[in-house]
Amino acid sequence: MLQSLRVWNFALLEEVAVAFGAGLNILTGETGAGKSILIDALGAILGHRISADAIRSGCDALRVEAVFLLDEKETELRSLLADQEIECEDELIILRKVARTGKGSILINGNHVTLTFLKKLAPYLVDIHGQNENLALLREDAQRDLLEGGDSDLRAHLAAYTAVYADWKEKTRIREERAEEIEDIGARLDMLRWQEREMAEADLTEGEDEELAAEIRRLSNAERLVENAAEAGNLLSEDGEAGISVLSALARITHALDEIARYDDGLANAQAMIEEAYISLQEASYEVRDYLDGIDADPARLDQIQMRMDVIDRLKKKYGGTIPAVLDRLASVRKELESIDNYDVDMEQLEKEIAALHERLKALAAGLTARRQEVGTVLSADIARELQGLGMEKARFRIVVTPEEKYTNRGADSLSMLFSANVGEEEKPLERVASGGELSRIALAIKSIIAARDTGGMSMVFDEIDTGIGGRTAQMVAERIAFVAHYKQVLCITHLPQIACMADEHLYIAKSVKGDTTITQVTALSDEERVREIARMASGDDVTEAALANAREMLAGAGKKKAAFQTKKKAAKK
Repeated sequence: MLQSLRVWNFALLEEVAVAFGAGLNILTGETGAGKSILIDALGAILGHRISADAIRSGCDALRVEAVFLLDEKETELRSLLADQEIECEDELIILRKVARTGKGSILINGNHVTLTFLKKLAPYLVDIHGQNENLALLREDAQRDLLEGGDSDLRAHLAAYTAVYADWKEKTRIREERAEEIEDIGARLDMLRWQEREMAEADLTEGEDEELAAEIRRLSNAERLVENAAEAGNLLSEDGEAGISVLSALARITHALDEIARYDDGLANAQAMIEEAYISLQEASYEVRDYLDGIDADPARLDQIQMRMDVIDRLKKKYGGTIPAVLDRLASVRKELESIDNYDVDMEQLEKEIAALHERLKALAAGLTARRQEVGTVLSADIARELQGLGMEKARFRIVVTPEEKYTNRGADSLSMLFSANVGEEEKPLERVASGGELSRIALAIKSIIAARDTGGMSMVFDEIDTGIGGRTAQMVAERIAFVAHYKQVLCITHLPQIACMADEHLYIAKSVKGDTTITQVTALSDEERVREIARMASGDDVTEAALANAREMLAGAGKKKAAFQTKKKAAKK
């Protein structure tokens, strides 16, 4: 429910704060006072496009803030907020700012959100009933939503159908893709077999390229390795013209320390370290000798492994850059070859699955259509009854659901709304026969039904609902709007006293000159002020005592009507 709306610098609204009640909130005022501007400001909160031209002259930006009260039933709305990590208990505050530069910002309970998210949230907050919304009723998707929105069993039928339809469509798509692929499978098969043979014959193993690269380095530098290994071995263990070897020198040092140890143990620690060093260097000399003996400067071996590396490098370049990538590609090719080999078996199995899904789809579609026809019959009667209550006593309204052969994500049927306003006229599709005024009343009839069966917290706005009506029809429209307001919060702009007298909260919108500028103000009327305003609406600016008496009588009659609606609502709950 919309609790309050504050507007800054929006067209004629310099700074306006409006509090709304839970029932029927009526907005009246002279033509051009700014009633529609207030609804436009509410539209900004719902994500409607706001031009910089809407910013009040002399100001850099406009702001609109709305406070909504949420109840426990609004689980889907709370779920959307939770997905955006927006904390919300009972109050939702939306603030939107639009700057003349074109930049803007949107905050929900202090969290920045996108315009896309705000638009996603809007349908759970306010339903604006105006000319554009009436025209939307002519679209089949809107008609389907109306039919399915109030029946949980129908929604369950649709959910079951949709799940099977998605599976059927996906398997049908796979079958078509495979059928297209098999047409050119000959050339593809030859290429795959050639690739598989090329990679399989190479018989690659992971790490092989690294091992071969190391061996190539050794064989290519065998002469240098021999030279350096021989020099290291000689320096370690061979005495020569250059002097004694390292091991010979250590042996002499060891002998000298042994002699010292016979008389003094002061160098015992040094003696132990020299002995360990001697043993380690002796083992090192053995390794150097064995390494030198193992060096094989075999040109034939070098050529052989170089050829092997050429094969590996070519495969790596063609199939992925590394041996693991080549092996993965080989596995993929073999899998595809296996799939091609099993094509007939797989296609036969796929055809069986598609046929089984089609049978399930056929049965579910028939059940869905039948349920739609049942719901459509009941809803048609409800809407026709509401239309009679809105002054269209001879009107006939019928929702027709016709089975079709083509399956869609909504079922296998078409839907149309047939309407006839007068006796003797053939029922025809709504979009071909309904005038603007008739369409407005049909939409109001539907809103009345929706309000009675959906008691969620969404508010309704009726903008220019009274265009082109008067007299008894105006009274009937007023009663329907008041009926809706017993289930939903309603905001209604009107010029008709019959509708205004039904208000639970009456807001008067007026403009005045302040210095060199014009501003619009919104005032909540007292009981006596309501009497004068309804008298003005009924008889013009010349408000006489008779006009005031008539206004009081209208208000008294409206009070009785609303009391009757309340009694009816309580009885329905029981």
